[in-house]
Amino acid sequence: MRQILLLIFVFFASQWLFKKLKRAQAAAGNPHPGPGNGAGAARASRGPAASSAPQLPDPLVRCAECGLHTPSSESVVAAGHRFCSVDHAHRHAARPTGRDAR
Repeated sequence: MRQILLLIFVFFASQWLFKKLKRAQAAAGNPHPGPGNGAGAARASRGPAASSAPQLPDPLVRCAECGLHTPSSESVVAAGHRFCSVDHAHRHAARPTGRDAR
């Protein structure tokens, strides 16, 4: 019984230590040091990769012609609509509207 309690204690102690080390590593990799922290100059000398914030992915937009979702940086904007290709933009522009569509 004593051995089981000892194993449980060791397990929880190791988990606590692991989390504490992980938090310390995350704090050391923080590109924005707090006030009074003199580590900012050392981080600046590492290069742009160490101090740049992670980039967010491009939001997806829906093609007005076919409904395909494409990244907004790759989409074509025409007449206030977004399209997955130039061909779909031309096809949408050539479509009859209003009374012509009847």
